[in-house]
Amino acid sequence: MSHPTYKAVIPAAGLGTRFLPATKAMPKEMLPVVDKPAIQYVVEEAVDAGIRDVLIIVGRNKASIGNHFDSVPELESALSTKGDHTKLGKVAHSSQLADIHLTRQGEPKGLGHAVLRAKRHVGDNAFVVMLGDDLIDERDPLLPAMLAVHERTGASVIALMEVAPENVHLYGIATVTETGDDDVVKVDGLVEKPRAEDAPSRLAIIGRYVLTPDVFEVLERTTPGKGGEIQLTDALQELAADADGPGVYGLIFRGRRYDTGDRVDYIKAIVQLAVDREDLGPDLRTWIKELASGL
Repeated sequence: MSHPTYKAVIPAAGLGTRFLPATKAMPKEMLPVVDKPAIQYVVEEAVDAGIRDVLIIVGRNKASIGNHFDSVPELESALSTKGDHTKLGKVAHSSQLADIHLTRQGEPKGLGHAVLRAKRHVGDNAFVVMLGDDLIDERDPLLPAMLAVHERTGASVIALMEVAPENVHLYGIATVTETGDDDVVKVDGLVEKPRAEDAPSRLAIIGRYVLTPDVFEVLERTTPGKGGEIQLTDALQELAADADGPGVYGLIFRGRRYDTGDRVDYIKAIVQLAVDREDLGPDLRTWIKELASGL
């Protein structure tokens, strides 16, 4: 599948305070998940969906993100000289994945503001937003299905996932109407991080969006909301409520997702992905069983 007109936007300007002191000098997006930084999984997901143009929105002290996707001639030369072609291939892979662009957010004014910074790069085309905290298992592809819904409806599309009641306050929560298509719903309303008793459902927005370019016009007039930030959820709520527009659709995801923005879930993601690998799984599974027997 190839979608040459789509571009992917990856907001990566957050401070990563939940991972301090590890993120004092290292962007949270560069924290390793097994043997790749988290953000590489996200770029690879975009590429697997046929998207080759990727804009990363960065903040201060994020130069290592751009460096990771750049070539390193001296390292590649050293590996070539040593005949270590396996590692050479892994190093070269990240610099050949896609056309990577970076722009600065400037001020940390929220996800909506970060997305707005992509306006000039994206232009008048629909585009994809991918949050680096959410890793989608490559065995459960999500973006192709979301793009198909967008192409069928002309609407913005958000990924939704059912979460436990005690976790609804961590997400934007959707009110939806069924469409008759499996796992495709019409979004009637959105609320950002409600209290459990106020949540209209348990369908949470996870970090994948296909957005139409009219979202930029809405974001430009969106005032700061929850947390004093410009919330993308508020802009999507306006699009969903527009009776004259295509609205907003949701695709309910039932696959494997890893929330690397939470310390416990970050560790779980590493363990799960490592266990599933042929080169690491056998030894790791044996060790986990031995560890569990001693607890």
